[in-house]
Amino acid sequence: MTLIKSISGIRGTIGGGVGDNLTPIDAVKFASAYGSFLKGNSDKERLSVVIGRDARISGEMIHNLVMYTLVGLGIDVIDLGLSTTPTVEIAVPLEKADGGIILTASHNPKQWNALKLLNNKGEFLDAKAGEQIISIAQKEDYDFAQVDFLGKITVKADYMDKHITEVLKLKLVDLESIKARKFKVVVDGVNSSGGIVIPALLEKMGVEVIKLHCEPTGHFAHNPEPLKEHLQDICEMVVKEKADFGIVVDPDVDRLAFISEDGQMFGEEYTLVAVADYVLSKTPGNTVSNLSSSRALRDVTLDRNGQYNASAVGEVNVVELMKQTSAVIGGEGNGGIIYPESHYGRDSLIGVALFLTHLSKMDKTVSQLRDSYPQYFMSKNKIELTPALNVDMILEQIAQNYSNQQVSLVDGVKIDFAESWVHLRKSNTEPIIRIYTEAKSQNKADELAQRMIQELSVIAGI
Repeated sequence: MTLIKSISGIRGTIGGGVGDNLTPIDAVKFASAYGSFLKGNSDKERLSVVIGRDARISGEMIHNLVMYTLVGLGIDVIDLGLSTTPTVEIAVPLEKADGGIILTASHNPKQWNALKLLNNKGEFLDAKAGEQIISIAQKEDYDFAQVDFLGKITVKADYMDKHITEVLKLKLVDLESIKARKFKVVVDGVNSSGGIVIPALLEKMGVEVIKLHCEPTGHFAHNPEPLKEHLQDICEMVVKEKADFGIVVDPDVDRLAFISEDGQMFGEEYTLVAVADYVLSKTPGNTVSNLSSSRALRDVTLDRNGQYNASAVGEVNVVELMKQTSAVIGGEGNGGIIYPESHYGRDSLIGVALFLTHLSKMDKTVSQLRDSYPQYFMSKNKIELTPALNVDMILEQIAQNYSNQQVSLVDGVKIDFAESWVHLRKSNTEPIIRIYTEAKSQNKADELAQRMIQELSVIAGI
């Protein structure tokens, strides 16, 4: 069982002992620290925080614990109930709130949950703020409100509908063009809130929807990370239903993957590539993704006369570099689309609407669209960590072994070869080393990954 405290929040498995897992005590402790941080950095008499959750089984329990902790601190709560990460992100500024909390462990399995923390712009907290909150939690430095000054809870259960309205108002979303194409799409909502909001968005755009795993029970029908090995059901259904394509989201709806009409993966990496291609065709400019993302975005950006930059992994790092470089589109290779015209957060609803607009203006199938982009293939692997492993030493040794290549130490170790690359880094959300490789063929990407796994194992003595 695991509890991970980081600058982006607290994430852990439900059950077990305090301090080693995400128990009710730990949830209250970290919510207290976040609320105390907000109070300590504001001169307002009354603060408010937006809270929403995904559908995972522990969600309602953690939701209530966090809400009433903030009430105890004298902070008003705007309760969105079942929601998505991007929905909470857009709700914070719309409600003029002082912060937001999304209760989700994103792509982690059902035994996990987390508190993801936002600032008053609806963006993830930076490193400095995260460190302050961790410090407050460690010191248990809380000052709860007297009885006459307790916070209040206001329920606003219609925010996913408001989110859809905000997406459809975007200038680059061509609703009439989409409706004219009469698309048929299969949606895998992985038994969470995406099973509600994505079909609702599609229906507003005149799309025929075939639902798969769209009941928000929290009992995920498959591993919730939208990778090929978990998505056989939808791949088969897209072909069976003769659909134009399929859509898969993770439990909190900030990762987006497509299935082509032939039942093959469009590729998480190419979600951002395709959407960026469309955005750049209408609003030329710069792009950003993280170091673990495909070179294809760089190629498409250069073809559109823009500048591409790579950040450290993590949404907050991508957003920071997007602001610095005035990027018009950005995100992460895991299917996360960040479109500043709306907000600085990964948003699958925006990704779906822009992708559909892009496709509606082309005389191509989804597989033909995928084939029109630079062809790269990725392999995503991981090695489980044990407390005895010195990860920094292991990564330093790898960097030394390849000092004759182009090596970046911005985030773990990334080694760029002429026609391939490998990125090794310690995960912020799981006790693992992630190993991402990319090459001109799947075999070469897989071979590079296996070579790196073997080298890591030798260095680590495992």
